[in-house]
Parts: sequence; C-alpha cells; structure tokens
Amino acid sequence: MVHSIELVFDPDTEAAIRRIWDELAAAGIPSQAPASRPHVTLAVADHIDSEVDELLRPVAATLPLSCEVGAAVLFGRANVVFARLVVPTTELLTLQAQVHRLCLPHLTPAPMSNSLPGHWTAHVTLARRVGGSQLGRALRIAGRPAQLAGGFTGLRRWEGNKRLEHPIG
Repeated sequence: MVHSIELVFDPDTEAAIRRIWDELAAAGIPSQAPASRPHVTLAVADHIDSEVDELLRPVAATLPLSCEVGAAVLFGRANVVFARLVVPTTELLTLQAQVHRLCLPHLTPAPMSNSLPGHWTAHVTLARRVGGSQLGRALRIAGRPAQLAGGFTGLRRWEGNKRLEHPIG
C-alpha cells in the first residue's frame, strides 16, 4: 500500500461526503464507507519518510482553505474509481506544488506520476470498482448537490500499509 500526504475536510464537508458514501453503500455501490476518511491526496509514493511532517507544518498553518466540490469524474476503464472533482483554484494548485516540492526528497522510490504538479487532478473518491451497470445510479446519488462549498482544515500523512493517520500541524 502507498503512503500519501492528504488534505482533510472541515467537519461539515466531511459529513456531507460521508452522507454520499452512505447513500452509495445503501444502493449496493461499493463506496469508501466506513474504511476511509474523505480527503484529497496531494502527494503519493510507495513510502514517505516521517521527516516530512515537520517540513509540512508551515503548510498546515496556512489552513483553512475553502474549496468547491464539483462534477463527477471517473478514473479507469472497466470497474472505475468514481469521484467528485475539487475545483482547482490557484491557491489549491499552489499548495499542492509546495507540498510536492517539500516532500520530493522523501518520496521513495519516486512520486507517483499522477501526483506531479501539472498532472494532478484534485478529487475526493466516493467509490471504487464501480461497474458500468452501476454508473447511472452512482451519478444520481453522488451528483447531488451539483456544487458543494466546503473547506480543508487539516493536513495528514497516511501510511496505507498500516492504515495509520499522522496529523500534521
């Protein structure tokens, strides 16, 4: 499992996303609930040294940051990852690039290409392994509301192999 640096949402935004997860799960769509916490991944690699926590404290101190959760997006081809985009504001793109720059020497063996500045897509995952027959239902459930005003209030380092969250800040 990979390690990542992630933005976490304020309590109201997190609750709204968890409601979507619960509705997807109730409809038989394999949602993220309850295995995860709503987040937006900023940097990802096979391993991230814990030394980045101290380097990222100044970034965490710049939060909160407002955000807009927007349209649905699919990643993959057959059984897809179903997500909602997070509108890429100048502030969010700058923050992601700063996190990448600070973390780069601590990402081993290298950062994953989809987290590189200029190649990164800000999103919050709603469900994984969504089959074609489920897409319409997933969109009806998870596409409401069309725009969700929210905010980020925290930064964390996630150790996927141990399922450990390390808050930064």
